[in-house]
Amino acid sequence: MRDLPDTPSPILPPQPRAYPGVNWAGLSTLYQREVRRFLKVGMQTLAAPVVTALLYMLVFVVAVGGVKEVHGVAYGTFVAPGLIMMQILGNAFANSSSSLLQSKFNGLMGDFLTPPLTPAEHVAGFGAGAATRGILVGVVSLAAILPFASLPVAQPWAILYFGIGAALIMAFLGIMAGLWSEKFDHMAAVTNFVIMPMTFLSGTFYLVERLPEPFQTLSHYNPFFYLIDGFRYGFLGQAESNLAVGAAMTAVLVLGLGWVCLRMFDVGYKIKS
Repeated sequence: MRDLPDTPSPILPPQPRAYPGVNWAGLSTLYQREVRRFLKVGMQTLAAPVVTALLYMLVFVVAVGGVKEVHGVAYGTFVAPGLIMMQILGNAFANSSSSLLQSKFNGLMGDFLTPPLTPAEHVAGFGAGAATRGILVGVVSLAAILPFASLPVAQPWAILYFGIGAALIMAFLGIMAGLWSEKFDHMAAVTNFVIMPMTFLSGTFYLVERLPEPFQTLSHYNPFFYLIDGFRYGFLGQAESNLAVGAAMTAVLVLGLGWVCLRMFDVGYKIKS
């Protein structure tokens, strides 16, 4: 009896490459992409916020008068840390939210999903890129404001802790907003009806303790109040809030919002059909 030929083995598709641990090459590429994205339009992302901060200084400081003091310091010195923090908050949020929303509209989400990046690496790349923009804008704004307001440095740890914490919080909020939004109107609604009111009602230009009730109490439920007050404490050594509460709230928000972003990428929220 003649032997039958051997059955050919089935042809299998190539298996995805395994990346044990962290895919540092992919994470670094995503981070550099986010940073180069805003540096490419530096006039819009770096110069424009500085002009905005200087205009706020002009309007509020000149309008109020240079001789007025708040807690023993010139009004311009009191306002300056809040203006810097405003730039950190707004630009960190804008970077991650606009990046994801534009990728949706341009059909480029596959560029992020195809590479072997885990949800945690996506969150880290987008979050770190947005935080970098927020911190860089804050540093540039500080350099621009210094000639107009003499800022001491009382507690450097508070400047770093609350500055970096605020940048990460808004970076994660930007990721959430970018994934949730389906059109630019949604993003504008978040910015105009959530971010902007919380920023202006956080004690940037005034002492919260001077507000009438119930607004004074409500201000203490605004996370931005603790971020700005802690950041201002780093420069002036004076705080309206309980710093321990503000530091704990900052850590909880960074970890909590980071986890939410991780889950959104993990389940493919509005990015996987």
